[in-house]
Amino acid sequence: MKFDVAGIRRQFPILSAIIGGQPVHYLDNGASAQTPDAVLDAVRTYETTGRANVLRGVHRLAERATEAYENARAEVAAFLGVAPMEVVFTGGCTAAINLVSHSYGSLLKPGDRIILSELEHHSNIVPWQLLRARSGIEIDVIPVTLDGRIDLEILPRLLTSRTRLISLAHVSNVTGALLDVRAVVAAAKTVGARVMLDGAQYAPHGPVDVPGLGIDFYVFAGHKAYGPNGIGVLWARPELLDAMPPFHGGGSMIGRVTFAETTWAPPPRRFEAGTPPIGPAIGLGAACAWMRRLDWPGAHAHEMALVQRLLDGLQEIDGTHILGPASLQSRYPVVSFMLDGVHPHDVAQTLDSFGVAVRAGHHCAQPLMDRFDLDGTTRVSMAPYNDNTDIDALLTGVKHAARTLR
Repeated sequence: MKFDVAGIRRQFPILSAIIGGQPVHYLDNGASAQTPDAVLDAVRTYETTGRANVLRGVHRLAERATEAYENARAEVAAFLGVAPMEVVFTGGCTAAINLVSHSYGSLLKPGDRIILSELEHHSNIVPWQLLRARSGIEIDVIPVTLDGRIDLEILPRLLTSRTRLISLAHVSNVTGALLDVRAVVAAAKTVGARVMLDGAQYAPHGPVDVPGLGIDFYVFAGHKAYGPNGIGVLWARPELLDAMPPFHGGGSMIGRVTFAETTWAPPPRRFEAGTPPIGPAIGLGAACAWMRRLDWPGAHAHEMALVQRLLDGLQEIDGTHILGPASLQSRYPVVSFMLDGVHPHDVAQTLDSFGVAVRAGHHCAQPLMDRFDLDGTTRVSMAPYNDNTDIDALLTGVKHAARTLR
């Protein structure tokens, strides 16, 4: 059966809007995806019929809110294939990585080593640099190949008996390259290191079999996965959550407080101090439920067909260059390109005049830009609701930029 992209599009109100006299060609999904009716309805229902704080109230609205909040945790857990009590709600993917860098990082000692790569998002670099400044850990960096992939052939040379964690992007937010997780986990096991994956660009493209990956930590962002802003997820193995101290202190995360000492609640409560982002969590639960219902084999084939259409079209425009894999093998629908003689911001502004939304700049990946001696790129990131009209509008805009801006 052919993937019903038209049916998917009808579930996203913004895609039928006319803005500035033009239809919306939204190709900036790597920054934030759009939100379907199912998510909007879930948040609206909470805010209009069940708004209350969670966990401690005994009135019916509080109980209703708590039930919705914990049901959302169960939906996220089902999306990841894990137990609900292994899911920690955070303020976003960046917040989740910072949680690990503080809480798990507090268990590390001076001289312990963490491995990153040249293509990581700043949110998977800066927290570890802050940990290095606090505790004296060391950071090793895996280089990137010419086609924008992490060079895993180098990984064994970086491993030592002091390597404690390997933290890498599941999918690059610039090149779209898919990480060979199996190879990373196998290498990590040789020295007993833990593995964390930044799933911000992977999770929006279907349920994640976290147990099958064999990793120790997984993080992703709600706003990139068709959910609200202000919500993210940390999954970690139960024994790690049990061993990790809290990151923030406050209400809800305690067992008992006295001025002499405080005891902590068990995970995940230990890591969810204060009033959590209740509405956004409920929205993310609805997004995960929506994603689980989607025809992902069909969606992935559809997305890859769009990538091929884009790659073929860009290669026909004189002076364009792709940063990242030139084929569909082990890649996801993120494509970055440069246009000779034209700044990426100017390309993006030109595309906006055609109703096309893309991202331009260094994409919070300045070390990767340095690796290729670039100021930035124009990035196209696709979702299952994109169609050929979006790609064709973009290619028309790039051709116009090539004619008029050089």
